[in-house]
Formats: sequence, structure tokens, C-alpha cells
Amino acid sequence: MSPNDRFLVTGGAGFIGSHIVDALLARGNRVVVLDDLSSGSLDNLAHCRDRVEFVQGSIADADLVARLAEGCRGIFHLAAVVSVPQSVEEPLPVDRVNTHGTLCVLEAARRAGARVVFSSSAAVYGDDPELPKTERSRTEPISPYGVQKLAGEKYLFAYNRLHGVEGVALRYFNVFGPRQNPRSMYSGVITLLTLKALRGEPLTIFGDGSQTRDFVYVRDVVAANLLAMDAADAPGLAVNVGTGRATSVLELAETIRREARSGSEIVFGPPRPGDILHSRSDPSLAERAIGFRAAVPLAQGLREAIDWFRQHVPGA
Repeated sequence: MSPNDRFLVTGGAGFIGSHIVDALLARGNRVVVLDDLSSGSLDNLAHCRDRVEFVQGSIADADLVARLAEGCRGIFHLAAVVSVPQSVEEPLPVDRVNTHGTLCVLEAARRAGARVVFSSSAAVYGDDPELPKTERSRTEPISPYGVQKLAGEKYLFAYNRLHGVEGVALRYFNVFGPRQNPRSMYSGVITLLTLKALRGEPLTIFGDGSQTRDFVYVRDVVAANLLAMDAADAPGLAVNVGTGRATSVLELAETIRREARSGSEIVFGPPRPGDILHSRSDPSLAERAIGFRAAVPLAQGLREAIDWFRQHVPGA
């Protein structure tokens, strides 16, 4: 990755995208951000706004994406509607962004000769109980969101075979960290529990708390994106981005309460229908194919996230 390289980051005002923007700028790269601000925020770019080219618009606008991709060495494609419930309630408009929008990005990449690093999701695996999830595990998504991410992967690989577009899909497990949108009703469990802990409110766990997740810190996810953009053998692959470690939701709540020095009570509610009970990645292909291994321990990541929420979220 040369300092003079230019990159397009779709969804670059969002949670993960804005951290990728920071990493690219730190390397001296030129950065173009395309974001419709439906879930992202210019607050995430306030510290670097004068060093990026920001365009407010949709990835479903094929002409706009093609214009912005001109002269780019690569595209980090993160823009998406990431809410599973919204994908269920509003499948058509969500599909226009998540599937049609991805196709627009790939067409732009084909014309520009740019590599694409596509932010996919562990949602492509569905609720198959086999653990850990390897890239050869069955892909049986149970939501429109998961289907759309899998469709994006299939389009990515088709463009690789048909047009020589270099594409890599990163299947994120449960990403957390600073800038995760605290105002969204669909925020991750870490954000929701952290805000309640900082406010001294009860931490509600649905079910008995034994359900497990593979929580990966946003700085590690950024590292995986940068490695995937450069790795020689990565095009044509889907790669898990996780830690390979399972953490129960009860253990998570207890750790958040301890790190936040909170007196919040942990309470239990009825299990939520459709919740996947257990999720854990096998990260070995990521290490072999792109040289990625998660480095940030859960407790350290939680401390950094808690500090950020204290400083940036009113009432936290």
C-alpha cells in the first residue's frame, strides 16, 4: 500500500468505516468517503474532515459510485443497512442498499480496476449449531440481511471469475468499540449493556446468559481490512474475522460492570425468539491467507469502549 494510493470507503462515516479512514490517513493515503448518513455520522469524521473527500450519497447510485471510484486503488465496501430486524420489516428498500448497492460497487471496481474488500457477516452461517464456524461451514442465513450478505459474496466471486475484479469478503463476528452508534435501537449488546452500566441501570440479559458470542474489537477489524487489501492470495476468498474465543453474555455483563465500576444489577428476561445460542469463529484461514490474528483482549477493548462512551455520550 503506497502513501499515494487513493481509496474509496463506502460507509466511511460509520462505526467501522470511520476507523478504517483513520488508519488510511495515518498511512498517508488519500481517502474518499461515500456515506448517506442514515446510520453514520459526520461526528465520526470531525477530527479529520479537512483531510478526506466526503460525499453524501447512496451506494445504490451507480453513476456516483463509478465516478468516485475513478483513480482508486481499492474500495473498502462497508455501507449497508446492518439491522437484521429492519431487513425483516423492510426487505425491499434494505435489499436495494445491501444487494443492488454492492453490485454498483462491483461495477465501479470493474471499471476502475480496483480491489474490493467487502464487509460481510457471520450472519451468512445462520443458526447451524456446528462450532467453530469455518469458511467451509454451511451457509444457511435465516434473515434477509444474512441472505443479502451472502448474495454480496457471490457477486464478488462472480466478478472475480468473470472480470478479474480482485475481491475479498470478510465475515465479521461481533464487532465492538468506540463510535458504535449508541442511539440505534439495533446497537450491539456491548453498547447497550455499557450505556446501562454507566447510568447505573439494570443490565437485562435475555435468557440465562449462557449464550455465547465471538467479540472482536474494532481495531482488529481495521487491521484485517488493511491486510486483505494487500494480501496476494486473498482475492476470491471469504475469511472469518473473529478471535476464535467464545464469551457468554453473562460473563460479558459481569466484565462490563467491573470495568465500568458500576453497581448495576444483572437481571434476566425471557429468551428472545430467533436468537442464535452460540457463535464462534475459526480464525485459522484469516491467519494463513491474510496474516490476520486478533490482538486486543476483550477486557482491554471494553475499557477503551467504556472510556469513549463516557466522553462522548450524554448521560453516560
